[in-house]
Amino acid sequence: MLGRGCVGLLAKTPRGTEDVLPKESRIWQHIEGQLAQIFSLFGYKEIRTPIFEETELFQRGIGEATDIVEKEMYTFTDRAGRSLTLRPEGTAPVVRAYLQHKLYGEPQPIKLWYVGPMFRYERPQAGRSRQFHQYGAEALGTQDPATDAEMIAIPVELFRRLGLDTVQVEINSIGCPQCRGGYQEYLIETLKPKADQLCGDCQRRLQKNPLRILDCKNAVCNSIKTGLKSILDFLCPECSDHFESVQGYLDLLQIPYVINHNLVRGFDYYTKTVFEITYSELGAQSAIAGGGRYDGLVEECGGPSVPAVGFAAGMERLLLTLEHRGWEPPTKETIDVFIAGVGETRSAVVELAFCLRRAGLAAEMDYGDRSLRAQMKTANRLNAAWTIIVGEDELRDNKAVVRHMASGRQEEVAIAKLEGWLREQVRTGCRGTKE
Repeated sequence: MLGRGCVGLLAKTPRGTEDVLPKESRIWQHIEGQLAQIFSLFGYKEIRTPIFEETELFQRGIGEATDIVEKEMYTFTDRAGRSLTLRPEGTAPVVRAYLQHKLYGEPQPIKLWYVGPMFRYERPQAGRSRQFHQYGAEALGTQDPATDAEMIAIPVELFRRLGLDTVQVEINSIGCPQCRGGYQEYLIETLKPKADQLCGDCQRRLQKNPLRILDCKNAVCNSIKTGLKSILDFLCPECSDHFESVQGYLDLLQIPYVINHNLVRGFDYYTKTVFEITYSELGAQSAIAGGGRYDGLVEECGGPSVPAVGFAAGMERLLLTLEHRGWEPPTKETIDVFIAGVGETRSAVVELAFCLRRAGLAAEMDYGDRSLRAQMKTANRLNAAWTIIVGEDELRDNKAVVRHMASGRQEEVAIAKLEGWLREQVRTGCRGTKE
């Protein structure tokens, strides 16, 4: 037990982190259940990677010129002198696992999904924390543009199930390293005369990663970008055909989209298709999912040349969106049975509760010496389907009174038969009617 002097020191979560309390965790569990079901329907298998990885994985994978690597990673040195980093995103660890376990030797594509905490040192704001949670998927070993469309269709299906029917899909292509090089040269040549008007970040990006300038939200930078040619004008035939095919599949799936010529995403590993799904009513931070193709990342991480595509989405951003819509889980939190004891029946109540739990029934009981009336209020608060009332007289006769809470109907049942009787009632969804 903490001493009184420690309470003040440990009274708050660290800045940029939050507790998920039982009321909220029920919502998380519902969404995670939907995710598992949707990914299964699309043929994806779950993967779980470590929370920290070798720092070089993210430096090589994400790109040293990105904001995440330059400013936002939680990096530390362990006792053996190794540089380790709390994972800021999920794709690079999945690629590392793909290589380490030689999944490229299995029938392709390998289709994986994940959910878990990520870490970035950034300014906390609505829907953005320093410890946050992402869910996402990766399909490795295929160049088929149908998988690009699939990566968009998966989160769209989740949002549809949650009632988010006003999201917008934005897509673009940033080409391959060959055709992208020509566009980068064009950006440098066009923007260099105006470099002193760009924000500090974009002045650095102009030489290191000029494509990232397109993603800047600074008002002055936005005005300078007006009139720039689109990267789509620089695509090679292969990249252009791929992007046309992605659009064709989205049309086939009846998923509306718009082409955003400034969409480039924040990581260096992307090639060809990039996309974001936005919910405009969230304001400036409107993106609730994003991803794209990364055909060079596996090779960049030391493996063979393997094409891949994926997406990731923030759980907190999704919860913020659902809260904005006034969304509630479709079902209330319930238990199967509450056991109320009256008189000297404590041992029988405890034994019965554990017996019912062992039989697969969600059972709760009173943990204080409260009146029957107070216990019945607790049963109502817990949304118990049934309440078992065990009094001294009933116990003497080896019986219990079982009340159906929705209808008020009650009857006596032999204690020895309670388990089977209740399991049958729960199985058949017995409701009863008010008498």
